[in-house]
Amino acid sequence: MNVFPKIILSLFFCSISLNIVVAQYFQNPVLPGFYPDPSICRNGKDYYLTVSSFAYYPGLPVFHSKDLVHWKQIGAALNRPEQLNLDSAGVSRGLFAPTIRYHNGFYYIVCTLVDKGGNFIIRATNPKGPWTDPVWLPEINGIDPSLFFDQNDNAYIIYNSIPPENKSVYSGHRTIRMNHLDLKNLKVIGENKILVNGGTDITKNPVWIEAPHIFKKDGFYYLICAEGGTGYNHSEVVFQSEQVEGPYLPFSGNPILTQRDLDKNRPNPITSTGHADFVETPDGNWWAVFLGCRPYTGDYYNTGRETFMAPVAWQNGWPIINPNQQEVQYQYPIGVKINRKKEQLNGNFLFKDDFNQPGLHNRYQFLRTVRKNWYTLQKGKLIMDLQPETCAGKMNPSFVGFRQSHLKGYAATEMDFQPTKENEKAGLLVFQNETHHYFLGKSVFAGKPVLELYQNDSLLTRLPLSNHKPIRLKIVSDGNTYSFYYGIKKHQWILVKNNLDAKFLSTQQAGGFVGCFYAMYASSNHLETNQKVQYNWFLSENQDNIYK
Repeated sequence: MNVFPKIILSLFFCSISLNIVVAQYFQNPVLPGFYPDPSICRNGKDYYLTVSSFAYYPGLPVFHSKDLVHWKQIGAALNRPEQLNLDSAGVSRGLFAPTIRYHNGFYYIVCTLVDKGGNFIIRATNPKGPWTDPVWLPEINGIDPSLFFDQNDNAYIIYNSIPPENKSVYSGHRTIRMNHLDLKNLKVIGENKILVNGGTDITKNPVWIEAPHIFKKDGFYYLICAEGGTGYNHSEVVFQSEQVEGPYLPFSGNPILTQRDLDKNRPNPITSTGHADFVETPDGNWWAVFLGCRPYTGDYYNTGRETFMAPVAWQNGWPIINPNQQEVQYQYPIGVKINRKKEQLNGNFLFKDDFNQPGLHNRYQFLRTVRKNWYTLQKGKLIMDLQPETCAGKMNPSFVGFRQSHLKGYAATEMDFQPTKENEKAGLLVFQNETHHYFLGKSVFAGKPVLELYQNDSLLTRLPLSNHKPIRLKIVSDGNTYSFYYGIKKHQWILVKNNLDAKFLSTQQAGGFVGCFYAMYASSNHLETNQKVQYNWFLSENQDNIYK
């Protein structure tokens, strides 16, 4: 008897069965690198997400997905100088914690521009833009604003604010408040109402209740908030009410998300999780996006606070993020076919730019508002003026940045630059803030071309260059170290200095709320010049072991 047809048939049906039941997995973080405070909304089958951008420009990047897995940046909500004044803002100031929502044909974003106007609202009929100029909301005294649209077109703005009568009972004492919002005129109306005083249990002195979002399910109103501060003790908590204006009662099982109680020595930890937002899919599943961090040791990380995603389960009328697990996972099953042929924002990816498009790729960002044309794209080259501004100042230097997306990887570029004075410098920068950065660049010293490596303004090494040909520059990140290379010939890298301390650029040491950028950077260091630099290409590759 010939058994081969039966075996082949059995294997055929087994293959079909496996194709059906084997789950596709998405990778966390869904937006690696400095993409904190995520907010998400859905319109039909389309999802839109935005994050904090602080002093980087354009402000408030907007991402789109059809399936919560494949994300693409489609623009930025604040991309015109008249919309966003970031002059003199420290890197960790600027735009804090936006919320994006869709309602009756309009997309809305509410956000806080710290130190320069406070809270505002913008809207658009297309999330790609254009978005309106900000409408300022001076009545909202606080940060982390959010929107909720209830029945009968009632609109509310919810936000973190001062303690009652502005009298703190303890350090970190805050409230969650709510106001009515006139959608037609985009104006706050009526008096604010305190929804939460202190946090889940004020007798335990909970700190930094913030990032509020309200949504409605099965006749109940749910208020989710971050609590515990945005560092290692970060968490997400939830309250419930029968009325939109409260009273809101805390869930006895709070927090619904945190990693603060886990073993700090666990491999590949994800920490500081919180500041969540929820979205429901058309088929009734719920997901949370939230920020988290990936330290390479202890509480040291250079990639900043990143956007993660995890499922939400409803248990006895309450939402639980990451159900039945303690650790946030790097992979979750999702019923979506993963297409790795698309441009990737997460996992291990290679980004290469030959500057052959009409405009700069929207993954680049500038330091503060760009008000003059100091860069151009010409025949596959990025040409930048050397400006007097420096990255140590608080204006807009000649800086085209790309996020450090992973603990391990590199950034490289090739540039053509012929300096004539010692103040003229151009090269490749790894930047955390005004007082924490490394710079590898070309200049002249004693009238001859040199390669220089700086930590802030301190010269670490200077090497002679024998000619004026284009030079290649490379920065390699490997967890707690950076190494710096240059090259004249293709595929021949010469070590400048290795194993420089990456902790110097970590949030733990540098402070603030941002992560690191690799940047093509040039400066005439406070002096006027007509010098230009030409970048021929930019490359960034990420090689984290967790994705292999």
